[in-house]
Amino acid sequence: MYIFCAITSLLFLGCNPKNQTEQPKEDTLKVEFSLHKKLKEVSGITLSPDKKTIWVIEDKGNKNVVYGLNTQGDLVADVLVENAENDDWEDIIKDTQGNIYIGNFGNNDNDRQNLSILKLDLKDASQKTTKAIQTTKFHYEGQTEFPPKKSNLLYDCEAFVEMKGNFYLFTKNRSKGFDGTFLVFKVPNKEGDFEAKLIGRLKLDGKYADAAITSATINSTQDKIVLLNHKNIRVLSGFTADNFNSAKIQKIPLDHNSQKESVVFLDDKTLLIADEKDKKTGGNVYRFSF
Repeated sequence: MYIFCAITSLLFLGCNPKNQTEQPKEDTLKVEFSLHKKLKEVSGITLSPDKKTIWVIEDKGNKNVVYGLNTQGDLVADVLVENAENDDWEDIIKDTQGNIYIGNFGNNDNDRQNLSILKLDLKDASQKTTKAIQTTKFHYEGQTEFPPKKSNLLYDCEAFVEMKGNFYLFTKNRSKGFDGTFLVFKVPNKEGDFEAKLIGRLKLDGKYADAAITSATINSTQDKIVLLNHKNIRVLSGFTADNFNSAKIQKIPLDHNSQKESVVFLDDKTLLIADEKDKKTGGNVYRFSF
C-alpha cells in the first residue's frame, strides 16, 4: 500500500481521503531570466504555439499592450491592443488551437460590472498592433451586491484556463477573515454576455500568501490545472467539465516568497512562473520542474 501511494502521489493522484495533500518538490525554483526593467507589474504569462515568444501583460494602471519576450528574456515586441482598455488585465492564456485570450476581470473591490475576456488577433512578435476579435462579457452567478459584504468578497479573479470550448475562472478571496475559500466558474468561449455558472467551491489551507490564487495554467492533456500562490503551487486533478467540487488538490511548496502573479506550462513537467518587481525582490521569470 505504501508503494502504491508513493507512486500515485508522484502522478498527482494522491491517496488522501480529504482530497488535499502536500507533495515534496523535486526541483527548486530557478531564475530563468530577469524581466525587462519596464515590466514591473507582470500579471499574466503565456507562450506562442511554437514556444519562441513569451507573451506577458501588466495589470490595472498599465498600458493596453501585450509584450513579447524571446526565450532569453529580451523584449522583442510591444503589441498595442487598439480596441480594448486595460481595466484590470490579470491573466493571459492560449487554447489548444493557439488563440490568445486576456482576462479583463481584476476586481479587487468586488464592484465591477464590466468583466470580460478578450480574444486577440495575435499571431507573432512582428505585429505592432492587434485587436480584440471576440469579447466574452460575464457576471457571476450568486453575486447580487456590488460590492458584497466584506465577509463575502469572493468575486475578484486573477486566474483562468480554457478547456473544450469553455473558460474556467478561479477566484481570489479578498474576504475579511480569509479562510482559503475560492470559487470556480464556467463561461462559454463565445461572443456575448453570460452568467458565469458556479461549478465549484473549494478551500486551500494557509494564510493569504499561501492560498490566494494569482494565476492558473492547464497541461496539454487537460487533466491537471496548476493554481499559483505567492508561496506555493496547487495541482488540481479529478475534476470534470461541470464539477470541480470533487477535485483533488496537491500542494507543492516553492520555498520562496514573492508576489508571484503568472504561471504557464512550458511542457507537462515544467512551469514558467513570473513575479512582480519590488524594491528588493522579484521581477524574474523562474523555471520549476515537477
